[in-house]
Amino acid sequence: MKLMSVALVVAFASGSVVALAAATSSSQKGRAFSEAAVTIKKGETLVFVNDDNIAHNIMSTTAGNEFNLGSQAPGASSPVTLNSAGEVNVLCAIHPRMKMSVTVTE
Repeated sequence: MKLMSVALVVAFASGSVVALAAATSSSQKGRAFSEAAVTIKKGETLVFVNDDNIAHNIMSTTAGNEFNLGSQAPGASSPVTLNSAGEVNVLCAIHPRMKMSVTVTE
């Protein structure tokens, strides 16, 4: 126990820090996103949760933040990490009226 305490003090004194990435979630229900717009920081994760009773295909073709989750079954959740700052247009490839804007900040 004493050795562990010493190791923790040394790690703290040397400035060692463990960073945890933040996560934001957005759900889909009634063929709509729960928010029309969200803001996250570069490197953070956005989790898409399908709370609907139908499949969705969430995707973005915005340069630097492209992704395609494929067919997401009801009840599924899928994380996406966005690494480029700027505006990201997110949509459902199955339901064209489903759109969401993500602002990725530095």
